[in-house]
Amino acid sequence: DFMKLLHLGDLHLGRWLGDFDLIDDQRYILDKLIALIEEQGIDAVLIAGDVYDRAVPSEAATGLLDDFLSRLAAMRVAVFLISGNHDSDDRLNFGSKLFPANIIYISAKFDGTLLHKTMSDEFGEVTFWLLPFVKASQVRHFYPDANIGNYEDAVRTVIERAEINPVARNVIVAHQFVKDGDEVLRYGGSEGLSVTNVGTVEMIDAVTFADFDYVALGHIHSPQKVGREQVRYAGSPLKYSDREIDNRKSFPIITLGAKGDVRVELKEIAPKRDLRRVRGELKSLLSPEQKTDDYVCVTLTEEDFINDAISLVRQYYPNAVKLDYDNTRTRETLQADISRVAENKTFDELVGDFYRMVFGQEISGEEARILREVAREEGIVHEAD
Repeated sequence: DFMKLLHLGDLHLGRWLGDFDLIDDQRYILDKLIALIEEQGIDAVLIAGDVYDRAVPSEAATGLLDDFLSRLAAMRVAVFLISGNHDSDDRLNFGSKLFPANIIYISAKFDGTLLHKTMSDEFGEVTFWLLPFVKASQVRHFYPDANIGNYEDAVRTVIERAEINPVARNVIVAHQFVKDGDEVLRYGGSEGLSVTNVGTVEMIDAVTFADFDYVALGHIHSPQKVGREQVRYAGSPLKYSDREIDNRKSFPIITLGAKGDVRVELKEIAPKRDLRRVRGELKSLLSPEQKTDDYVCVTLTEEDFINDAISLVRQYYPNAVKLDYDNTRTRETLQADISRVAENKTFDELVGDFYRMVFGQEISGEEARILREVAREEGIVHEAD
């Protein structure tokens, strides 16, 4: 039989959406995924980081992951799981020495090597490589002789030192920003500040992963391919931000044939509750036929602001996540120069502005130097900036 893989990413277990705990919604989608895995005869699940929503996950979140992995182990489905930037390396790594007996492999902390495991099918071996979220500084520590100036250099170094056989079949699970040349990525809005603040400095060209038959990426919440069909962000399983409202969430199923034969099929699963936007005057929105348990972002269009409008809205939309206005005054505010506050400013100027706003005084030279050094280390600014 052909080997079949399910690619997941950015589970963000323990996530909240505004005032609403999504743990039941996450449990629902994981239950549906278990059914899909059974129905499709999946051999291995790839989980590409940001497993938890925060470094110290809640008891409910860790319980949810434990249940999911236990069910996969009982089904004898292999799991290849890595950490993302939201995860605590140590917490995600807990118990990982016991997991291989249940064909669960976790790489939560980069230790200088690219963890890899093999599985076999009628066409021979497939090697699965696990690259947890890494920073340039971490890779530099293990390869002091390498010329590593940014994220791309770091990842290229790790891959080159792994001595991957390009003639064999290779699959990698990674959690980084990967881009194909000038192709524009679609962000979901929940990836973190680095999406807008770092720009292309963190970006890794997809050509870095040329030797891999399939590249299972995490970090960006909008499902999409990066260049070729076999380099892909699975996206998050649920909508975690109002900027993801228009996302069509899907789950890639990868079928591996002989070398060079990699097919990708996207499966959609309806969530327990969708996240959508409703818009209009308050009186048009408050009617029995509009009532829904979906998560909604409400935009009111009346010119006058309504006192405690959210309480009125929640009579018909009990899971209203947020409420805003679109009227003459809000549009004027939107057009204000505040949207261009960072335009043409250096890193030092932006940091100085922020320091004055928060502390009401100028930043010292020593503090600015330390922040600049940290920014270089993280790849936020180039050495020459």
